[in-house]
Amino acid sequence: MTIQRDPEGFEQKTLHAFIDFKDKRVLEVGCGEGRLTFKYAAASSLTVGFDPDHDALRIARADSPHAMQKHVQFADASASHIPFSKETFDIAILAWSL
Repeated sequence: MTIQRDPEGFEQKTLHAFIDFKDKRVLEVGCGEGRLTFKYAAASSLTVGFDPDHDALRIARADSPHAMQKHVQFADASASHIPFSKETFDIAILAWSL
């Protein structure tokens, strides 16, 4: 079975319909290869995605659009120990991580 990756763009439309990312600091738990990250990060002031999968983070960094590289960061971390204080971010996102 092939995984469908939202060819109609419903995920991005839904995210932006419910969340205003403009000038917000966003933490993405379990960002993987950045599949979701790049759908909202351009609107944020800062986006930090973290994941314990080193290979996925390598791909996310390599695939990061040049225009987003100044305000998108990827960190090697696990949800069992989030290395940021709770006041650091305005929004936290968790998708496909369970």
